[in-house]
Amino acid sequence: MSCILHIETSTTVCSVAVSEDGQSVFVKEDFQGPSHAVSLGVFVDEALSFIDSHGIPLDAVAVSCGPGSYTGLRIGVSMAKGVCYGRNIPLIGIPTPEVLSVPVLLYHELPDDALLCPMIDARRMEVYAAIYDRSLNVKREISADIVDENSYLEFLCEHPVYFFGDGAAKCRDRIIHPNAHFIDDIYPVAKMMFPLAEKAIAKQDYKDVAYFEPFYLKEFVASQPKKLL
Repeated sequence: MSCILHIETSTTVCSVAVSEDGQSVFVKEDFQGPSHAVSLGVFVDEALSFIDSHGIPLDAVAVSCGPGSYTGLRIGVSMAKGVCYGRNIPLIGIPTPEVLSVPVLLYHELPDDALLCPMIDARRMEVYAAIYDRSLNVKREISADIVDENSYLEFLCEHPVYFFGDGAAKCRDRIIHPNAHFIDDIYPVAKMMFPLAEKAIAKQDYKDVAYFEPFYLKEFVASQPKKLL
């Protein structure tokens, strides 16, 4: 097991956490944002001071890598890279939809055949969404979707699908299939990155610190055809 610094800045929430041997030992969160430029540096300094004062060797930095806010991700990834360079430790990149899925899996009872659809808000009726099973196996990659009453029918006709994240609320009136379920108040936060980061370390799934870039929403959209699912 490892000591990992976790940084999550993909939405208006700014959060930092430290895990040691898979357990939370430090958490800072700001839900009043976006205030990443002000809060993140303070949170990371406090986290590193906590680690150093307890004599814990830091093994890696995990950062949420989008899709998400351009400004938030840029600040978060820059901070993560700086810590990795300064301490000569590896970088882990975790997709934001996976971060969103962790509290749903941990704290909500789901049927065995449930599918998860984390949604990140964009303009109008557009969201950035992926489909996972309960083991976070990808059933459909992250995509830019224009949501209407026919969206996700290929999944809804076969499985109960749980929609959540800041893009899900505006879709509640459009997605009315009986297999559609909505979970409120799910946000991507650093303390939910622990199991995903531990899994990445076990697989030695590290990013190149020099060249790693997150999925900015604007760039992500430009590379994707618009879909009416």
